Amino acid sequence: MATETKETDSKVHAEVRENFGKGFARRLRAAGKIPAVIYGHGTTPVHVALPGHQVALLIRRANAVLELDVEGTHQLTLVKDVQKDPVHQIIEHIDLLVVKRGEKIQVDVPVSIIGESAPGTIAAQDANTVLLEVEATHIPERVEFDVEGLEEGTHITAADLILPKGATLVVDPETLVVAISVPSAALAAEDEIAEADAALAAEQSGESEEAKEASAESGSE
Repeated sequence: MATETKETDSKVHAEVRENFGKGFARRLRAAGKIPAVIYGHGTTPVHVALPGHQVALLIRRANAVLELDVEGTHQLTLVKDVQKDPVHQIIEHIDLLVVKRGEKIQVDVPVSIIGESAPGTIAAQDANTVLLEVEATHIPERVEFDVEGLEEGTHITAADLILPKGATLVVDPETLVVAISVPSAALAAEDEIAEADAALAAEQSGESEEAKEASAESGSE
């Protein structure tokens, strides 16, 4: 039931931009750059352009932390929102939240289920993420929970998750994360088999009674 933690991802050179609008944003993307805005900690929002390929790779992980070089000024930021074209999945814009080293922040961390529950059961994941409070530069990449061998009826809540050192649970501890159950199709199949067995047993019982009656009649003659 391991939990992985990541530190600051990478340094990224950000160019301050003063032109706005959809047309300018399209030209930026055509040049391989991503429009973004930096905000938070009482600072004035700064609009920048980021290197598209590098940043696209970095933000594939949840809660990516980028150390920006903005015209010689270093700024630590957390990726808060990534806007994509719904059809082509092209990154259109990124929101970056200013964070400080050692600062505690709240983030939704993905929950990953590993292992296989007991034979004939399935592990249905009810919550894909849990809200944690962690250090800005030590955000868990994911929290893993091992369901190996767990039986039907087992419920795993947020309180059952093993968190990394320094992380605390913000979401309700009773939040259901995973439920172990037998698939309804399997239950239906079991019911059908049971019904078939019962019918066969009844049929065999009926044949047996008929045989006894026939034997009795033959003996009486």
